[in-house]
Amino acid sequence: MSEVTTIEKKYNKWIVILSVVIPLVVALLFGVKLKDYGVNVEPLTFLPPIYATINGITALVLIIAFVAVKNGKLKLHENLMKLCIALSVSFLVMYVAYHMTSDSTPFGGEGTIRYLYFFILVSHIVLSIAIIPLVLITYVKALAEVFDKHKKIARIAFPIWLYVAVTGVVVYLMISPYYA
Repeated sequence: MSEVTTIEKKYNKWIVILSVVIPLVVALLFGVKLKDYGVNVEPLTFLPPIYATINGITALVLIIAFVAVKNGKLKLHENLMKLCIALSVSFLVMYVAYHMTSDSTPFGGEGTIRYLYFFILVSHIVLSIAIIPLVLITYVKALAEVFDKHKKIARIAFPIWLYVAVTGVVVYLMISPYYA
């Protein structure tokens, strides 16, 4: 068998494209306010608790998927990981929709809690960008049935993805008192 399978070759360019395009599009859309373009849309202020909940569910499903694979329940693991990807995509859509219709909420805490908040927020954002190619590569390795490499990358991707999901909830809880 060749070092890189046909399936991996097929998806490698998509991994690179998505890993670059998703963060760029999110960054660009984050700065777009629909009202500035004459689009009369109500602010989607109900979304933050929903997408924070989705982050929490993602964290739980990631842990359940981890337990499933450790117990040899591979089909359950596969289905749970697909669910995690779907949850992450739905989070991203809601997050962008919220920020395109609503002004950002400034964090109102002071002192040490402010530094802690920004440390958590910045690490969450940086790792949410880094997790995109890791998840995609891990998923493609599983599709290609290159399970030794899948496991190696998953050992890196899992704790990062879990951190991103959990800190998404933490960031929401820390900033929620300051929503208008």
